[in-house]
Amino acid sequence: MIINKLIVKVTSFLLLCSVAIGMACSGQKTGSEGGSSSTGSGGVQIQGSGSTFVKPMMDKWTSEFGKLNPTIKIDYQSTGSGAGIKAIQNRTSDFGATDAAMTDDELKQAPGEIVHIPVVLGAVVITYNLEGVTQPLRLSPEVVSDIYLGKIKKWNDEKIKKDNADAQLPDATITPVFRADGSGTSDVFTDYLSKTVPEWKEKIGRTKNPQLPEGVGIGAKGNEGVMGQVKNTPNTIGYVELTFAKANKLPTALIKNSSGNFVEPNGESVSAAAAEIAAKIPDDLRTQFTNASGATAYPISGIVYVLAYKDQADEARGKALAEFLWWATHDGTKFVADLHYAPLPAGLVSKVEGKIKSLTSGGKPLKQ
Repeated sequence: MIINKLIVKVTSFLLLCSVAIGMACSGQKTGSEGGSSSTGSGGVQIQGSGSTFVKPMMDKWTSEFGKLNPTIKIDYQSTGSGAGIKAIQNRTSDFGATDAAMTDDELKQAPGEIVHIPVVLGAVVITYNLEGVTQPLRLSPEVVSDIYLGKIKKWNDEKIKKDNADAQLPDATITPVFRADGSGTSDVFTDYLSKTVPEWKEKIGRTKNPQLPEGVGIGAKGNEGVMGQVKNTPNTIGYVELTFAKANKLPTALIKNSSGNFVEPNGESVSAAAAEIAAKIPDDLRTQFTNASGATAYPISGIVYVLAYKDQADEARGKALAEFLWWATHDGTKFVADLHYAPLPAGLVSKVEGKIKSLTSGGKPLKQ
């Protein structure tokens, strides 16, 4: 009896040792840099963070891609474009997302080469909470600039009334809401105003962190935060991605474009703004197309990038990321219109394919 028990214990011990040695030899990891790891069932988990602008689209994509690829789990956190850039620089995420391409200085701070992969286009809209105004307001860049510089203080200001003669504008104080965090949405918004209003360019400029005059406006974090402030506070005005305004049933202003037309923000007008982007975009795909030419172009349009290291540290996660990006920019485009974004122009998709195919792990291509 004693001998039999001893044999059982020795056999169990040897079995455990064999399993441990097998796992070590296989190279399987229980954790990894960036917070990503195996899902515990032979799958792969990928962590992304950044742009709040793209959050609704990213949620839809990760859900639909997950249904087709149950062994790949993608977790995306909307932390803001600035935070997404820091996360990829610090390797605390497998990918970042931003509506503002990284600057040369930001790229130099990364420990490896980062590629910019455009995934979708969208509109930064001017939304507002204004009782009694039933038709969309018509706003010029000069009026928007004056509101955010604190020069226009009342909704019934003559400059607003000039383009909205039929609107019942109240004698109420305007409260502008702006992004308080590093924001690609702010970058698109301020880039448009910098191109169209000399005073804005001089005093504020293009920036992810606009510093408004003291005492002007309320800051909020993320598109969600700005939307919440506008929705819950009468007489406010703010800038957000179109889907957030649509989801909260708040109006969006018609914005004056470079042709002098007041244009509604939607997928078609964003696509019109991006009509020439593929022919003009540089090889690294970093660009901006605010205030684009064209009679129907929506002027505050932007591009969302996924940021990834060209050479991926983990082959399995890198391959999964490449597959996701390929799917999102191809099959995933069928979900774009319903969420009020716009797909990449065909000419740009071919350039995106090249960037995805350039991703490697240890020099080995991840996407054939």
